[in-house]
Amino acid sequence: MLVAITAKTSDADSEVEPRFGRAPYFHVVDTETGNLEIIENTQNMNAVQGAGIQSADKIASKKVDALLTGHCGPKAFQVLKTAGINIVVGVRGEVKDVVEKFKNDEYKYADSHDVEAHW
Repeated sequence: MLVAITAKTSDADSEVEPRFGRAPYFHVVDTETGNLEIIENTQNMNAVQGAGIQSADKIASKKVDALLTGHCGPKAFQVLKTAGINIVVGVRGEVKDVVEKFKNDEYKYADSHDVEAHW
């Protein structure tokens, strides 16, 4: 399963970034093989508007199955769900620990966004 996690840095021991659309990086992890792809998100991080939608499009293009993040707004949530991506919000800690918790089914998928736009 391919999982995208919002991250503060490109380092393997990065902390989870709480903001989805303006996350500096996405770590895309194959939970079966452990393969990791780092995706820079600087363009959307500095966007005046539309960061959530553009970031959601970027993640959807990677064909991930799930997104793990701190928070996700309504527009990004809708784009991700339309793409068939399951979303977990309220995630914190180091990316490597978050991946292990996900593999151990310690998270529940969100039914809706958890913040309003432009927070």
